[in-house]
Amino acid sequence: MIDYLTHYYSIDKEPFQSLSALSDEEAIKIMERLCDDTPYGERFKNPIQYLKDRKDTEHWVRERFIAKGGRPKDKFPTSMVLGSSKWLVEVAPNREKHGEIRIPLSVFTEQDVSFTYPDSMLSRWLGLEKPVEYYQAELHGKVFTLSEILSIVEKKGRPEEDWEIKLPKHLAPYIEAQVWNRELLLEYRKHLK
Repeated sequence: MIDYLTHYYSIDKEPFQSLSALSDEEAIKIMERLCDDTPYGERFKNPIQYLKDRKDTEHWVRERFIAKGGRPKDKFPTSMVLGSSKWLVEVAPNREKHGEIRIPLSVFTEQDVSFTYPDSMLSRWLGLEKPVEYYQAELHGKVFTLSEILSIVEKKGRPEEDWEIKLPKHLAPYIEAQVWNRELLLEYRKHLK
């Protein structure tokens, strides 16, 4: 059973950062700098559209999470991964600076964290568009609670190892965790130092 979340970040930057915490102008400048042809950077080719889609998706996840009993303390989530992701390690833009922080699931409650499969922006798009070759009705376009996602993993296994993944190789096949209480992350970091 998976019993931790992983945050991937560049070790030359502060972990647990989000574009959503910045002004649109600051976020766009960062996306323009990060834009390239890798699976990581290609999402920033149209930064204005990406930012709009990101904010719409975060609002969608937040509302669905609240409807399921979630109590987000933050306006936007901090993204993590349930367990780990080989895919994210492989597509890291600069492997020498690749960092990971693992936090036990026991740090979080059902009200602190929501989940999507895959990445929330992709899951929402798949749920809306329902492309025949990729869409999985039981997984896409849905927001899961901690107990719901653990039940799915118990039945299906690990997403990047045991699941029938219908996504093309350039799209992320991991379960995204959206942490809605950033204070828990910062508190956990204090104990690591």
